[in-house]
Amino acid sequence: MKIWYDACTGKHVRYGVAIARRLRSLGHEVILTTREHLDTLPLANLLNESFITIGKYDPSSPSSRLMEGLRRQMSFYEMFKDEAPDIAISHCSVDLCRVAYGLGVPIVLTYDSPYAEAVSRLTIPLADFLVVSKAVPKLYLKRYGARNVVTFDGVDEVAWAKGFEPSVKYDYERPLIVVRQFEVKASYALGRPDPMEGLARKLTKFGTVVFLPRYDRAPREGLVVPEEFVDTASLVAQADLAVGAGGTIVREAALQGVPAISIPLAGRVHVNDYLTNKGFPMFTMGERELLRRAAKLIGERWDVKGLLEGLENPIDVVERILNTIEGVTSTKGHLTARNVNAL
Repeated sequence: MKIWYDACTGKHVRYGVAIARRLRSLGHEVILTTREHLDTLPLANLLNESFITIGKYDPSSPSSRLMEGLRRQMSFYEMFKDEAPDIAISHCSVDLCRVAYGLGVPIVLTYDSPYAEAVSRLTIPLADFLVVSKAVPKLYLKRYGARNVVTFDGVDEVAWAKGFEPSVKYDYERPLIVVRQFEVKASYALGRPDPMEGLARKLTKFGTVVFLPRYDRAPREGLVVPEEFVDTASLVAQADLAVGAGGTIVREAALQGVPAISIPLAGRVHVNDYLTNKGFPMFTMGERELLRRAAKLIGERWDVKGLLEGLENPIDVVERILNTIEGVTSTKGHLTARNVNAL
C-alpha cells in the first residue's frame, strides 16, 4: 500500500520516521511530508530521512494560520488528486485530514492532547481510526466525535524510546538542566502567560541551564541557548533534570530515567500522570514546589528499562489497523467507518 504521513512539528517528524521505517519493513511505500518549522527539517536531516516540504508554520495571527493551512491543502490536493494514497496517517495534522477526507482516503490518527481543542475539533471527527493512550479519558474522545478508538498501554514517545541511543553528544557543564519554552503561539495557549524563561533563570543556581525556545534561537541573558538545532531526546538523555510545560521533552526524559518536571500550564496532561503512576520519574507541580524540589531531583537517575519494556508500542497498533484496512479494501474495495470495527 501507498501510505502518506504528514509531520507538522519535530515530534511528528520523529513519530513519522518511526512509523515509516516499520511500514517499509513490511513492504509498504511511505510518502513523508512536513512544513518549514524550527525543528522539522533539522530533525529530518538528523534522522537521515527525506521529507517533502510543503508550506510553513506561521502562527503570527489567525489569518496567517488559516492562509498557510489552505496553501498546504491546495498543494496536497495537487500532489494526490490523480493518484491518492491508500491510507493517510498523522499526529492530528489538520491539513492531511482535510485533504485525505476530501479524496476519500482512510485516516489513521495518533493523539494525546485533549487540551488542544481547535486541532481536536478539526481532525478527530474525520478520522477512521484514533490511536490513543489508555491514559486519555474517553470523555474527551466522545466530546470531539471520535469513532473507532483503539487504545494502547503506553504513551506516544514509546515509539522511539525503546532501544533509543543518543545520536549526538552534548558537552555542557554539569549539573545540566534542560528547560523547554511553553508553546505560547499554539491555539490552546493564546493569552496564557509563559513563566518558563524566568523559571529557567531561577534554576541556574543549581547548575547549567539550557533553555530551548520554540520559535527562535535568540540569546537569553544568563541562559545557554543553542545556536543550532538540538536533538531533545539525545540532550535530555545526558541531562540531570528536564523541565517543561507538559510536552514531549519531559516524557522523553522520564522514559530514559531522567527526572522530569511538568508544569501544567495548559491544564492536566493525562499521559504524564500515567507515567507517574507507572513509576517513571515524572513529576507534576507548580513553580514554587519545583524550586524547592529541584535540588533533590538533580542528579538522580532511575532504572526504568523494565518499566519501558512493559509499555505497549503504538506502532504495533498502527500496524494492526493497516492490516485490517488492507483486508477490508482487498475484499470490499472501499473502507468506511461503518464496515470496520475498532480493534
